[in-house]
Amino acid sequence: MTAPHSEVTQNSWEFLNEPMIAPTGFREYDARWKYPNQINLPGVQALGLGLGTQLQSRGLTEIVTGNDYRDYSLAVKQALILGLMQAGIRVTDIGTALSPMAYFAREHLGIGPVAMVTASHNPNGWTGVKMGFAPPLTHGPEDMAELRDIVLGGHGKPAPGGALVRAEGVRQAYIDDLCGSFKISRPLKIVCATGNGTAGAFAPEILARLGVEVVDLHTELDYRFPAYNPNPEALEMLHDMAHAVQAAGADLALGFDGDGDRCGVVDDEGEEIFADKVGVILARDFARLHPGATFVADVKSTGLFASDPVLQSLGAKADYYKTGHSYMKRRVHELGALAGFEKSGHYFIAPPIGRGYDCGMRVAVEIVKLLDRHPGQSFSDLKKALPKTFSMPTLSPYCPDTEKYEVLDRIMGRLEVMKEGGATLGGRAITGIVTVNGARVMLENGAWALVRASSNTPNLVVVCESPESEAELRAIFADLDAVIRQEPAVGDYDQSF
Repeated sequence: MTAPHSEVTQNSWEFLNEPMIAPTGFREYDARWKYPNQINLPGVQALGLGLGTQLQSRGLTEIVTGNDYRDYSLAVKQALILGLMQAGIRVTDIGTALSPMAYFAREHLGIGPVAMVTASHNPNGWTGVKMGFAPPLTHGPEDMAELRDIVLGGHGKPAPGGALVRAEGVRQAYIDDLCGSFKISRPLKIVCATGNGTAGAFAPEILARLGVEVVDLHTELDYRFPAYNPNPEALEMLHDMAHAVQAAGADLALGFDGDGDRCGVVDDEGEEIFADKVGVILARDFARLHPGATFVADVKSTGLFASDPVLQSLGAKADYYKTGHSYMKRRVHELGALAGFEKSGHYFIAPPIGRGYDCGMRVAVEIVKLLDRHPGQSFSDLKKALPKTFSMPTLSPYCPDTEKYEVLDRIMGRLEVMKEGGATLGGRAITGIVTVNGARVMLENGAWALVRASSNTPNLVVVCESPESEAELRAIFADLDAVIRQEPAVGDYDQSF
């Protein structure tokens, strides 16, 4: 295989004939590019040949493929399949799907490897591949680095035996697996928001099958995303969900991202609940059913997983780990945890409840079951029962992919100097810095502030939490932002706070 170009001019002979792949698209646990600016179809084929070569080196000769609902995802997937077949891989395609449906298909079809073509929650103009060797895991940094070296080095190896078959019935099997025979025993009205993305072909049907009265909000499939980008962590989508709850008098709203592996929640009072707090509510319920369970939370998440008195009384154990779906899936699997929670809206619910991978539809089902087990309580009641903390949306200031890790290292160095010198954030003394994934700065009253590099986009990630007040939260953020702003490469935030 010829080594791909890092860039070629569009509308040129080379663009239609030579593979072009920007090296920055090989990220920590996903492959993700702007299309066709950073990868062309011959480049995607080269990616498939490289992935197929990686599979062959492990004695694997089959793979499941799927694609999300974007107008260019099918073409990208077909190019990927060509490369996989060129490497001698037997491809079983499940068609248009959610990422968790593709993960489910691995077990359902008995085929361990997966390659799901999706840009996830990224806006149109992005494409990518989520891939893995064996369920429920997906590629981690070592796997991605190996794949990058194969592809960019031109080391893909053609082999005989490639084939393509189409698997039918996987969508229905996936829905059956989620719903089973459960029917809710109390009236429940839920706003179902999908931002016109792929989840619109799944979530309304799943909720209705559980006996829920469904209020549709942008559930029609439309790959132009005319309302907004389907991202339930973005305030634009959350605000729309909140308005819909109040207009419909609904019990809550559930929102899903572009490939259905994340879920956002707005309660019956129209209050947007960040996913880590929803995770604590679910963890409390799960821990009552499974005392002594271990829960994994990412470093962006609330400190309540460790400090909540109810979880402590039930013997629950908390483990804070790296942000990222591949990291979290692996950590949940390694620890035998019952569930993992990311503030971004990824939930990893493991056996005996779920299957260990991130699935927004599974979260929806388990929230419905939770409310069924608490017939006299609303979701806002369950939220108010948590210890009070003040938290902010995840903010993502721009920082180039080629610079963000060096920028983060310098910021972490400044924070360490501040700690050693007795400096404060928001007037609170720094008691420690957790560096498992960026810098989570721990403050004397249990407040904290996080800065890390995004694994998938050219951004830093900033989150803060205070157990004291909104004013303290803003003061902590302002002091952290002042440290970040010493870096000229850091641009504007993606949303206001």
